[in-house]
Amino acid sequence: MGNTPPLLLVDDDPDLLRLLTLRLNASGYRVLAASSAEAALDQLALSLPALVITDVRLPGMDGLALFGEIRNRYPTLPVILLTAHGTIPDAVEATTRGAFAYLTKPFDGTLLLDKVAQALALTAPAGNSDDHAWRADLISRSQRIAELLAEARLVAASDASILVRGESGSGKELLARAIHRASPRADKPFIAVNCGAIPEQLLESELFGHVKGAFTGAVDNREGLFQAADGGTLFLDEIGDMPMPLQVKLLRVLQEKTVRQVGADRPGAVDVRIISATHRDLEAAMTEGAFREDLYYRLNVVTLYLPSLEERREDIALLANHFLKGIAAKYAKRLTGFAPDALEMLSLAHWPGNVRQLYNVVEQVCALSTVPLIPASLVQRALRTPTLDLLRYAEAKQKFERDYLIRLLKLTDGNVSDAARLADRNRTEFYRLLQKNGLDPRMFRGGEEHVATERHV
Repeated sequence: MGNTPPLLLVDDDPDLLRLLTLRLNASGYRVLAASSAEAALDQLALSLPALVITDVRLPGMDGLALFGEIRNRYPTLPVILLTAHGTIPDAVEATTRGAFAYLTKPFDGTLLLDKVAQALALTAPAGNSDDHAWRADLISRSQRIAELLAEARLVAASDASILVRGESGSGKELLARAIHRASPRADKPFIAVNCGAIPEQLLESELFGHVKGAFTGAVDNREGLFQAADGGTLFLDEIGDMPMPLQVKLLRVLQEKTVRQVGADRPGAVDVRIISATHRDLEAAMTEGAFREDLYYRLNVVTLYLPSLEERREDIALLANHFLKGIAAKYAKRLTGFAPDALEMLSLAHWPGNVRQLYNVVEQVCALSTVPLIPASLVQRALRTPTLDLLRYAEAKQKFERDYLIRLLKLTDGNVSDAARLADRNRTEFYRLLQKNGLDPRMFRGGEEHVATERHV
């Protein structure tokens, strides 16, 4: 199994240790053996295995106490218990506290191999990481992701424009950041912009900047994102949503490597590496005349496809445990992991929202859990109504914010300084709020109120 961490067997019976080691070796697993719980803990302190298989009855510290220590110190490390008839109740109780499984002696060798395979498939193999800093945010043990990252690392060394394809929520910006960190531009800025989230009338100024007096409200010179990313990488997310007039200007920037600010007399040179991303079918958009073919070929020098979460199911448990660790710290809660059936439920679920949806589900169960080990019932509840309450609250908050900004702009006839003063916010922050909500103060001047009643995000 290459560089995969070994399995750790713990039993004071040397004959059984030898038999199990031979059986597991024959199935391709590397095995370390310990004859006591104390020896096992010493081994764990040196390096973490992929899985621990321990007898319940051991001299000195028994297997249940060893399991308790492992839960405390290494909460994502799976444990299988071997139990004689008299210790079955204890083993059953241990599974409710997070032991992956228990097997009753004498057990079928095939059953053991099945349980080992299930444990390795459903839980994160602790310590199995050849990750480097450049790709640290992309948590994965999937072969498809490994191949993608190998390709990404190769193209990172060049200045070729990259188009990242993948479903919404699959982590396209994370991949773009990883490519930037692996590139010669790593010590220069990485700037990300969502082309679909900024209104068309503001996007040009956001990308290219403007000079003082270029339009009403342009009270100062302002550099755009291209200038801010000079020497580094500009990530254009949802490039398929870019309006056609801006596609023409973007193409000119890519061809000439210069940017003309809105209202400026002449362009200035920029040195920017472009990574773009989309979940749309750009070929279909070109056929429909919604996306320029010449821009497509400029952006699509190299294409990288980011698999959906359901195409990398082996990563679900790994990601869930990773998210749980961070969210537990965020909520200041002592959460040690997921019950095995809860982890299996996550691994088999439908994930149309991909990694972003998984994070939301884990956040929901972490917020609601009253016990250290997340139970399957809580996961089932979150999957049945996937973060519906959280989404409703977020939507209500967004609607209130947008309605409040509209009322302020109406009240001040689109005067941003006056509106910001009433809101007790500085102008820069207030402009950011307007951009986030798709509002242009010019639309409120002279009695005009051409404001879309709804904005889809």
